Amino acid sequence: MNLHGPSVRIGLLAATLLGVAFAAAWSLKDQRPPPAHAALGDRTQCAAYSGLPPGWGQDAHAGMVHLRGGAYELGSTRGYAEERPPQTRRVEPFWIDRTEVSNAQFAAFVAATGYVTEAEKGEGAAVFRAPEGNDATTAEGSWWHLVKGADWRHPEGPGSSIEGRGHEPVVDVSYADALAYAHWLGRELPSETQWEYAAKAGRNNESADRALRDAQGRPLANFWQGLFPYQDTGDDGFPGRAPVGCFPANPFGLHDMVGNVWEWTTDTYAAHGEDEATRGAGEAVSVAPMRSGAERKVIKGGSYLCAANYCVRARAASRQPEEIDLPASHLGFRTVAKS
Repeated sequence: MNLHGPSVRIGLLAATLLGVAFAAAWSLKDQRPPPAHAALGDRTQCAAYSGLPPGWGQDAHAGMVHLRGGAYELGSTRGYAEERPPQTRRVEPFWIDRTEVSNAQFAAFVAATGYVTEAEKGEGAAVFRAPEGNDATTAEGSWWHLVKGADWRHPEGPGSSIEGRGHEPVVDVSYADALAYAHWLGRELPSETQWEYAAKAGRNNESADRALRDAQGRPLANFWQGLFPYQDTGDDGFPGRAPVGCFPANPFGLHDMVGNVWEWTTDTYAAHGEDEATRGAGEAVSVAPMRSGAERKVIKGGSYLCAANYCVRARAASRQPEEIDLPASHLGFRTVAKS
């Protein structure tokens, strides 16, 4: 199966052209009903997806799902210390992207605004590279490399490209980059509470955790199978990032809420229940190398690098700190809008 065929390349070109005309079309955003969704949920459908949802450039809620809100349990006693204690939270109605923001969508933003990301202006991004050797010779975290020239257009560094990958999630974007895209659309990034409510989709923690595999044990999300960090067997079909929407949606109609790439939220990192005086005291360690002492935001959902022997955070309740100015090759985002 060719995930990088002509239809995908055409989609990325269309993103650039649509970006230039986006502002004019956006004036109609409150006059049109939400468009029908693109058909997604398996490898054939995601391979044919351009990365641009129906109604893109014409409707304020293109590619989004409306959630009614309600009460749910934030956190879990089934995971790591930073997920505890569970707390009952109430969420007001909101819209959220059905998939992670794609390369094609981000390309439209850049074409319309001329925006330059922090990775392009600075030191690049943190890129995962599988080490050689074994557990006895591999230092913790040595698989991360700060690569000059790694950015959203070159996810793995110079020589890599998003050509033919318009339907993959955009990565190597900082918190400010993600926020700039969201504001361009008149949207925001999700809070941790909104994100986790959407990911759990009305299920308790146990049910949500079990949803990572089907009854036959087959993966229902993009995460690491095999011994991390040496070999990803790719039993889920993707030994790396997958195009958005290749796996079935959760009960709220949302794809890739766990696995594939981590996602930014607006919450400054703290253990559950902490206040500003104790902020940052959680036990989690960053999923990419810390470098600047910048503010840390909560990222959610795990990524294709989460394995049974390492990370184990491809779950709805999982959370990690990430420095706001540190783009990474396994970190993307989705947006929300008020109801």
